[in-house]
Amino acid sequence: MIQVINIKKKFYDKKHGDFYAVDDASFEVEKGEIFGLLGPNGAGKTTLLRIMATIMEQSAGKIIVNGYDTQSQPEGVRKSIGFLSGNTKLYKKLTPVETMRFFGKFYGIKKEIMEKRIEQIIHNLQMEDFKDRIIEKLSTGQVQKTSIARCMIHDPEVYILDEPTLGLDILTSRTIIDFIKAKKEEGKTIIFSTHYMEEADSLCDRIGLIHKGKIIETGTIESLKKKTGKTNIRDIFLSYIDRGDMSYELPEN
Repeated sequence: MIQVINIKKKFYDKKHGDFYAVDDASFEVEKGEIFGLLGPNGAGKTTLLRIMATIMEQSAGKIIVNGYDTQSQPEGVRKSIGFLSGNTKLYKKLTPVETMRFFGKFYGIKKEIMEKRIEQIIHNLQMEDFKDRIIEKLSTGQVQKTSIARCMIHDPEVYILDEPTLGLDILTSRTIIDFIKAKKEEGKTIIFSTHYMEEADSLCDRIGLIHKGKIIETGTIESLKKKTGKTNIRDIFLSYIDRGDMSYELPEN
């Protein structure tokens, strides 16, 4: 379903010159799988997910999403995915319902199908109380639900979610976690990044550990526990890192 092959992304910084935010990263995600991308701030998670979503172009390497190459077939990738990023901006004068209709028309969804999907999404994400309120009047959690609703309207095969529960209250987070579980039950493929170790432990079929732009390990949580002799994801991650390098912010437990 998703193949990430030797991806590199080079940037330039005046102080340090050229550097790689993503450095020769490779992994695969199977159809119907929840794959968690875990790492500290600055590890390259967001950059890698943006490349997968065709928001950025890689400097080297290849990515295939749902049979489409991100560089030569970006439109096919975009139709196949729902992409959620913390930097996603919504039209603040539209309501959630109007936002879904706008994107539904963008994807060429027939009106009768679109209206049925909007009704189901509102129910699934518990948006009844604010579905007709303009976005600039919504809370952070309500805006996040609207962003996810936008991702769902074209019923994509793949969801790419960058920190989907970051900064949300416990009830909104639970709704989003339930959404991820429901999409897996539908056979959808989900890749998401998170700082919250308990989310990864409860949701992921497999995880990928990323540090300084490199994928340092992938596998099921149980297999990594056996391999490292550790009992939780935080300790698994640290076991792969040079214990003398503590200049990064650790993932939260």
